[in-house]
Amino acid sequence: MEHIRKALNEYAAARWGILILVGFILSVNYYFYDAFSTLKDLMSKEFGFTNVQYGLFVAFYSIPNTFLLMAVIGGVILDKIGIRRTGFIFVFFMALGAFITAYGGSQIYSEGGFGYNFMQSFLPSYSPELKMMLIGRFFYGLGAETSIVVVSKILIKWFRGKDLALAFGLKVGFGRLGTFAALQLSPVIAGGGAGLSSAIWLAAVLVGLGLLAMVVYILFDTKLNSQIEKPEIKADDSKFAISDIFSILSNRTFIYIALLCVTFYSAVFPFMAFAPDFFFHKFGMSYEQSGQIASLLPLGTLIFTPFFGFMIDKYGKAATAMIFGSAVLVVVYTGFAFTNIYPYVPMILLGISFSLIPAAMWPSLVKLVDYKQMGTAYGMMYSIQNLGLFGIPILAGSILDYTNPGTPDTLNYTPTIFMFLVLGFLGLIFAFLLKKEDRKRGCGIDLPMNKV
Repeated sequence: MEHIRKALNEYAAARWGILILVGFILSVNYYFYDAFSTLKDLMSKEFGFTNVQYGLFVAFYSIPNTFLLMAVIGGVILDKIGIRRTGFIFVFFMALGAFITAYGGSQIYSEGGFGYNFMQSFLPSYSPELKMMLIGRFFYGLGAETSIVVVSKILIKWFRGKDLALAFGLKVGFGRLGTFAALQLSPVIAGGGAGLSSAIWLAAVLVGLGLLAMVVYILFDTKLNSQIEKPEIKADDSKFAISDIFSILSNRTFIYIALLCVTFYSAVFPFMAFAPDFFFHKFGMSYEQSGQIASLLPLGTLIFTPFFGFMIDKYGKAATAMIFGSAVLVVVYTGFAFTNIYPYVPMILLGISFSLIPAAMWPSLVKLVDYKQMGTAYGMMYSIQNLGLFGIPILAGSILDYTNPGTPDTLNYTPTIFMFLVLGFLGLIFAFLLKKEDRKRGCGIDLPMNKV
């Protein structure tokens, strides 16, 4: 009966267990990224960060993936050497960066710890804390984006043809759970007796636990690879060639979905970095209240993303969903820029958009790219995405400083929000072009995902 023995990925319990395991890695990744969103004011007071410097801190995450193309290189490495080694290497970098960042914001460092005097010896306009935290942010970004690429290929390996869009939707949900927890806990910890440093250290320790989760996954992946023989599933046997990069770039549907990716995420993630401060200045909320309202975004994705993933698996219409999600984004920022509507409803709508587009976009890539190219394709997507995640926070901070000269008690965020509105409108255009090109090429983006 040996010939009918099923591989691990044929068991539903094993698949969903793997999803929970790698979902934890995503959760702690997003927790660390978003933990600083509600700490902007405290970081300015304790470390002397200006708006532009805070924007630089947020943006530094994207430098390795924008200018060094590490997400692309990481994707190529993934397709070349497989999930296990690639996953461990880049989750390790993620954890290393998190601990360096936490060290840079610690009292031990600020009181003359290792590297403090050296950091104080150059660029006096930047505090030693900022410089050390930028190094940490760099290493964290170096590992974090490729780690997300690794998780994406893990899900394809275990779920292809078996509720893949639902799995991607739950993957997004796990990430947003981390964001929700960060927005809820970080201001409470930092504003309480524990202080700013404790809030950052907690985030770093969670990332360290994510590295442990990756080690556990490696054990399961080793078992699965010993059971399966299908070359399209066994990543280590893929025959990826560098020329495949040019093949991907010549695919117009990939170009449109990549452009939608960068405009959409540039319109959401940088906004979230400024959202608590925006709510504070426009609506007069406390930073605790601002963090709670900002957390409505990940809360919405927790609810809606798995549902949308299930619907796309069963009924399709992924291209249409991306158009609708982009339109909702435009409505939200129009409301924020030109009305005084209280942010509860707009943030829920933003959560719907932030659920619908990722649930439709990320699994659609399996219809556009061969399995052996999947790591590279996802890496290119994340690298292009990081181009926006690097530039937009700095641009947002610059617009904020330029339109608010001096030190006004209340900041005018309208020009900054208008910039996010423009990004949302561009994303809507790319979503329409994607649907048009899909109809022309017959890729089947609007077909049910379970038919892949």
